[in-house]
Amino acid sequence: MLPSTPVPQYKIASLGGDGIGPEVVASTIQILEAIDGVSLEFTEHSVGAGEYLNSGDPLPEATLEALKAYDAILLGAMGLPSVRWPNGVEMTPQIDLREKLDLYQGVRPIKLYHPLHSPLRIPEGKTIDFVILRENTEGLFSDRLTPRPAGRDFETDTMKITRHGAERICRAAFELAMGRRKKLALVDKANVLQSMAFLRRVFDTVANDYPDVETERVYVDAVTLYMVQDPYRFDVMVTENMFGDIISDLAAGLIGGMGMAPSGDIGDTYAIFQPSHGTAPTIAGKSLANPIATILSGALMLRWLGETKSDAAATRGAESIEAAVEEVLSNPENRTVDLGGNLSTTGMTDRVLERLGS
Repeated sequence: MLPSTPVPQYKIASLGGDGIGPEVVASTIQILEAIDGVSLEFTEHSVGAGEYLNSGDPLPEATLEALKAYDAILLGAMGLPSVRWPNGVEMTPQIDLREKLDLYQGVRPIKLYHPLHSPLRIPEGKTIDFVILRENTEGLFSDRLTPRPAGRDFETDTMKITRHGAERICRAAFELAMGRRKKLALVDKANVLQSMAFLRRVFDTVANDYPDVETERVYVDAVTLYMVQDPYRFDVMVTENMFGDIISDLAAGLIGGMGMAPSGDIGDTYAIFQPSHGTAPTIAGKSLANPIATILSGALMLRWLGETKSDAAATRGAESIEAAVEEVLSNPENRTVDLGGNLSTTGMTDRVLERLGS
């Protein structure tokens, strides 16, 4: 009798965070633990506004160092409108994590699972299926922690684009497009901003290495129009940090809302997987949150582990979760409150679990 192949074991850090974060993470862990052929060991860590109220630091240095030892990180949502720094801005440890762990790729898949989920009239034979790749570590966010002189009657934020940062996100976008429909759109404001003109020059240079990818360059204001009028034209879109933040929310609105929008923050060494939505404190603890975005983020995590660890079982696990979600959502009766239905967080999770087990 041949010895059985050992099942890969992965250590996953679980960061529930604030508001609805712990609920949707708990749902996702249930789904991930139901996958055959992959062993995941979850360890919870406290990060976010709640941790700040407890210890005075939303991202303790010891926790940051501990996170580096895990194979991947699953995050719920962080921050609360009522918990702010003295300068008035909210605490955003999720952004701190992107910068400190150099998670430069903000991967945001946008997929419509049922026409009823969209506010658009979806023509027969059409669907929405594209990926936004957001540069996570530079752009208009780069100056956010710079100390500011007191007493002046103006404030500024600097949009920083480096050649290194622009080249690696553009190259990642071309690689992503090569594995999809080989179409890539650069979203910028190169007609006005020198930083964006620089980004476009770098994009054009990288494009020379990918002659099979069809490219277009679209101003960010125009892209918001095209995303509503003709979202079917897009496959992969790459853009700066703030622009990516804004168009990600618009894109989520096309497919049913933030509860349908997963994401991965990926670097060359570390990766965090989380829903694109916030903490939604007004519905926290009521089982009203849509867990789909986090569940699909969990699938992204398995897919990333499959790719980086050459683990076919993890890739199959990702595919099985994605297929289960697609089948559940193909039934218009399976809708959470945000989609116009009445399924609770646990109810939607149970439907996906049932589909996985069938």
